[in-house]
Amino acid sequence: MKFLRRCLVLLVLVAAALVGGAVWWLQAPLALAADSVEVSIEPGTSPRKVANLWSQAGVQSNAFLLYEWFRWSGQANKIRAGSYQIGRGTTPRALLAKMVRGDEVLATVRLIDGWTFRQFRAELARAPHLKQATAGMSEAQLMTAIGAPGQRAEGRFYPDTYAYSKGASDLIVLKRAHRTMQRQLEAAWAERASDTPIKSMDEALVLASIVEKETGAAAERGLVAGVFVNRLRIGMPLQTDPTVIYGLGESFDGNLRRRDLVTDGPYNSYMRAGLPPTPIAMPGKAALLAAVRPERTKALYFVARGNGTSQFSDNLADHNRAVNQYQR
Repeated sequence: MKFLRRCLVLLVLVAAALVGGAVWWLQAPLALAADSVEVSIEPGTSPRKVANLWSQAGVQSNAFLLYEWFRWSGQANKIRAGSYQIGRGTTPRALLAKMVRGDEVLATVRLIDGWTFRQFRAELARAPHLKQATAGMSEAQLMTAIGAPGQRAEGRFYPDTYAYSKGASDLIVLKRAHRTMQRQLEAAWAERASDTPIKSMDEALVLASIVEKETGAAAERGLVAGVFVNRLRIGMPLQTDPTVIYGLGESFDGNLRRRDLVTDGPYNSYMRAGLPPTPIAMPGKAALLAAVRPERTKALYFVARGNGTSQFSDNLADHNRAVNQYQR
């Protein structure tokens, strides 16, 4: 009987020691092979594999102990996929909490107002830690991959700064930019002027892209839009260089020549009245709003002053004088 009692006491002491050791381990900083350790967890990765990834990345703790902690905590199945980074001083408890919260380390890519889709793709290709899932895709294949089959890509992605998990696919960024542009376009269209000659959201997007490319000073964006809307109302060609340049594509060498202006094509707004068939760039929110609610003006012309602003004119005679003053 005494022997059994002693065994029981011994077992209690061992259990208490184990519990105490476990509590101490959970609250003690993990030993790291470097000042910071980073791991990317793919969707569907098992908790055991997660523990192994941390151990392989430089957490100098037994992967089995990490896994047992994840499992014993009851939160193993709540670990989220993503990219995580820890530094010295991180405890096993804090490590698990970070992954359960989804407290990722993110990279960013900035897509600029007025860029073309080709420029968008080039910037995504340069973005750090972004998987290039669309590298070999045509435009049509890419649009199908993001859930917009048959839609032209130009103008359909909203320019903004996008954060993403390291190791994420460029498709994730493109899908987000595409959804954001659709929301921004719908919001702008809901605020359109009642007398606008623009007949659809697609036309609004095309006009907004032209306004984006033609505006030098942000304060004049509404006036620029007003000039183009006035021209559309009377059937006058838009006569805007950026559409011609867009139509030239990669053959444009930075010098727009007279022969380019008199060579007919779908994007030559000197030869054809109305809007071109697609947007020519990715417009921002201000350009979208200007296209549907332009500033009321009688102006039909404008010319750059050379300081980022423009001179607006109601008639051709005044415009020619402005051209002589500021351009010639």
